[in-house]
This record gives sequence, structure tokens and C-alpha cells, in this order.
Amino acid sequence: MATLTVPHQVPDAAEDSEQLRKAFGGWGTNEGLIISILPHRNAAQRKLIREVYHSTYGEDLLKDLDNELSNDFQRVVLLWTLSPSERDAVLASEATSKWTSSNQVIMELACTRSSLQLLDAKAAYHARYKKSIEEDVAHRTTGDFRKLLFSLIACHRYDGDDVNLTLAKQEAKILREKFEEKQFADDEVIRILSTRSKSQVNAALNQYKSQFGHEIVKALESDDDDDKFLWLLRSTIKCLTRPEEYFVEVLHGAIAKTGTDEGALTRVVATRAEVDLKIIKEEYQRRHSVPLEKAIAKDTRGDYENILLALLGQQIDE
Repeated sequence: MATLTVPHQVPDAAEDSEQLRKAFGGWGTNEGLIISILPHRNAAQRKLIREVYHSTYGEDLLKDLDNELSNDFQRVVLLWTLSPSERDAVLASEATSKWTSSNQVIMELACTRSSLQLLDAKAAYHARYKKSIEEDVAHRTTGDFRKLLFSLIACHRYDGDDVNLTLAKQEAKILREKFEEKQFADDEVIRILSTRSKSQVNAALNQYKSQFGHEIVKALESDDDDDKFLWLLRSTIKCLTRPEEYFVEVLHGAIAKTGTDEGALTRVVATRAEVDLKIIKEEYQRRHSVPLEKAIAKDTRGDYENILLALLGQQIDE
């Protein structure tokens, strides 16, 4: 469930465009006016605002926002104003770039989007960067990471709920055998996690627990806290089966440690506000006994804090 709040009577795109143009006028930018509009419009409404803004003023709204804003506030506004597929394309490009590479973000995109959403992101990547996500993932990763991430990003899973229990039992045994042998990057492990539907993966993991008496992630624990591949494998399984728990861990890691990880905080809020951020908020409070809004407000300031809270569902005046 989304946290996005849209007023019952939404101004038309021409009025929103005019107000945004006014926010850029004068000696300083009116960040409050921007916050009163963009985080309270859904993807279709934001797309229309961009189109009307361009046709009215002959300018690209994203470029104007980029020129007028700065720092973390700029980042979240730009990501949010993009369409979901454009946003995913930008995140994927950053995750495969030399200086901002992130195996985690590639895995997150591949495992928490539907097959159609992933296809849309790939099409947006083609249009924006004139190449494919797959080729950049293959180019920027090596070894076991390449095996896992390329398979995840290249797949086109079935998104339905149908489950084959016989197959689930068989593949639970395969996973058990491979993990006992410490063959964590075995082709069969990669095949199961990257091609089976999320419902089928979940069924296999339920069978694993039923047959062997413990959660599969227990078999992926390591004495080496720096084993990044095992961490990525555990995160892959969590993203496929319990994404809300995964995002709670990312958020808590971003704001609970010394120094805020604004990149992770911005990414999760901007990408999940129209999807399941309400569920993530509930899980965060259940796990940490504090509202997510309060935790974020404690760790952020100013316009950045205000837009994050708006995307988290802070009520607006009608």
C-alpha cells in the first residue's frame, strides 16, 4: 500500500506548472511551494505536469529543478519527478557506473519489480543511454556477482500465484545440497532464484523450512561478516519473498548508524511511496518500536526532511 497522498481536488497541470514556474522566480527558490505540489501528485499527474510545463514555457522541468535545487533535496525531487521506469533506469545506470557502482541496487531493482516494470525500466534505459542494462551489468561485475546479477536482471519471471508443490520440494532439496557443500554460486542455485516466479521461490523456501527445520538464510550465515556475496544472496532471497523486511533493514541501516546514508534513504522513499511504503512503515514500527517518520525526522533537516515526510504520507491542507 502506498503512502502517497493526493488532494481530492487536484489542480490541473497548467496551474501546477504555473506555480512551479513561480517557485523558480525571484531571488531565491520557493522550496515550500515545490513540496506542496510534486510529492502530492501521482506518476501520471507528474508526467502531465512535465509535458504542460514544456509546452507552455519551452523548458524541461527536470532541468529547471536541477538548476534551482541542490544537495539531497535536489536528489529526491529529481528522482520523484521522473516516471517509475525512468527512475529505475537512472538508478541502474548509477549502479553500473565506475564511481557509484552498487551490486545491491541492481539486485533490488531486479527482485522487487514485476516483470512488466522491469521491462519498462529496460526500455527506458535503452532510450536514455543507448545500450542495455544487461550489457552494463555484465561489464561492471565479475565472478559470482556477475553470475547472480546478470541472471536476475535478464530474467522475465512469471508474476502469477500458481505454485507447483512437487517442484518446490525438489528444488528445496537442491538448495539444501548446494548450501551444505558451500556451493552458493552454483548454477542450480542461480537458476532457481533468477527464473522461478516469486510465488514458486517462496514455496521452495517454505518446503526447505518444513523439511530441514530452519529458515534457508540460516544456511547462508558466515563467520566472515565481510562476505559480500553471501550478504547479496541473503538479500536476494529476502527481496523475492519478504521485500518489506528487506527495505526496513535498508532504511534502518541508513538512519540508525553514525552519519545518515542519504542515498539509500532517498532511494527507498522515492521508489516505494507509490507502491508499498505504508507496509514498510508498519513493519519498521513493529521491529523498532518507533514510527519511521520520527526516525527520519530525527536524522534529517530542512526541505529534505519535509519532502521525505510528505512522501511518507504527511497530511496536507485541502
